Amino acid sequence: MPHFDLPLDRLRTHRSTSREPEDFDAFWAKTLDEARSHELAARFARMDTALTTVDVYDVTFAGFGGHPVKGWLVLPAGTREPLPVVVEFLGYGGGRGLPHTHLLWASAGFAHFVMDTRGQGSGWAGGDTPDPVGSGPAYPGFMTRGVEDPYAYYYRRLFTDAVRAVEAARSHPLTDASRTAAVGISQGGGIALAVGGLVPDLVAVAPDVPFLCDFPRAVTLTDRAPYREIATYLRTHRGRAEQVARTLAYFDGVHFAARGSAPALFSTALEDLTCPPSTVFAAFNAYAHEDKAIEIYDFNDHEGGESFQQAVQLRWLPRRLTG
Repeated sequence: MPHFDLPLDRLRTHRSTSREPEDFDAFWAKTLDEARSHELAARFARMDTALTTVDVYDVTFAGFGGHPVKGWLVLPAGTREPLPVVVEFLGYGGGRGLPHTHLLWASAGFAHFVMDTRGQGSGWAGGDTPDPVGSGPAYPGFMTRGVEDPYAYYYRRLFTDAVRAVEAARSHPLTDASRTAAVGISQGGGIALAVGGLVPDLVAVAPDVPFLCDFPRAVTLTDRAPYREIATYLRTHRGRAEQVARTLAYFDGVHFAARGSAPALFSTALEDLTCPPSTVFAAFNAYAHEDKAIEIYDFNDHEGGESFQQAVQLRWLPRRLTG
């Protein structure tokens, strides 16, 4: 696939046309207040695994609506003092999977908290967290579940889970709450951006080829799922484009980026048809903190930098977590 989006010089100045709702902050403050009316009830059960270099805990905490959400906490073996913690969010369709697939950050000497994704976990990695909330008519997938109303939208629940995941990660006695980072790839990157806009005291955010950014452009530029789910919904539900755009504006990574208060490391790929580079640059260009950087992979699709990007993160993130 050749480069299909804006040329690089225009990407560096691209701004989204997504209109921020006037009550954006009030909407999220109310949402999180409601979630916090339920006890966090974070539980950490030590797992008996065959892994010798890490200690693993099976986590359950109360997310949106007090619903139980699962996760993993992975620590370097024998940890006795609180460590900086990396909270990771997962890509579209995946769940927390098995503990041995999450060794990178503990191997680098950090606590690593992996949040399961409600209702997903059946695509590329298994999950253990159901989504007990229904919705109106929706195209198969998650992008249109409840899209007729921001209060009913699926990602309201998921972003709230993510904020509560940070709180759960910080509640463990072997994590240093003052040194917390949010990371993720694709959907996980979009969630990390949301957390970066909703949690004011993170020390770093690393959204890798982030999804859920610049909805107005993404929905009309790419025909690849998951964004295509929205276009397919609108093809059937004619006349609802303005209503859907209003809902999506409450969940657009561009508006969370404008509230980013921690250093950030983005990445994008110039042949990415799933999360087109202009949508990533829209969030990057809107990102509020002056300490920000973006890695560009010229000839890659949605796989982005993969292990090369992890190597960049392994150089970048420790300076923020331990500095």
